[in-house]
Amino acid sequence: MELAPTYLTQMQEILAALPVGLIYRAGEILLAARRRGVQVFTLGNGGSAANASHIACDLSKSAIREDLPRFRVISLVDNVPLATAWANDTGYENIFAAQLENLLQPEDVVIALSGSGRSPNVIRAVRLARQRGATVIGLTGYDGGLLKGLSDPCIVVPSYCMEQVEDTHLIIGHMLSTHLRECPLEVAVLAGVARPAGADDNGDGRGEAAP
Repeated sequence: MELAPTYLTQMQEILAALPVGLIYRAGEILLAARRRGVQVFTLGNGGSAANASHIACDLSKSAIREDLPRFRVISLVDNVPLATAWANDTGYENIFAAQLENLLQPEDVVIALSGSGRSPNVIRAVRLARQRGATVIGLTGYDGGLLKGLSDPCIVVPSYCMEQVEDTHLIIGHMLSTHLRECPLEVAVLAGVARPAGADDNGDGRGEAAP
């Protein structure tokens, strides 16, 4: 049977082609968020919802270290009563943006997962996040879809197979949580003064971590 060897060979090729620099950039953003104590939100649908919940779990627990603050993370896929209330009353495309309306602050971080990059409820939430001055980390596949132009960084998995895209998103999540737990302290300190995506790059020190 060739199914398993073919799938695994394709996964090896996908992983070898990942944009490692963008993954590292996502790690820098999350390190800075940790230092500032801002909120991190995760969201997605279907398999991406499962990955969003998993990534939130890993950031909350697996990334703990004694020399840095703990992450403040909320998965927007986990409150099923609230999500279904918004879906029933205002439409499924609003289930994430409506939750962010209550919670999102400038310089928060939104991790948005969409295999195609075109999920309407993800795109609506990301647009709101950008309007509010939050940083958006996108995880997608295919050609990146709309999410590619609305997030910075946007990590596009080079595959049109949804299963392989979702597999890879979880691997990226594990790469990030491991890095956030094990990176040298000086790396974490430097990340604390990085300005969030979208901030004015005028050298005024905006976004500097508190001493």
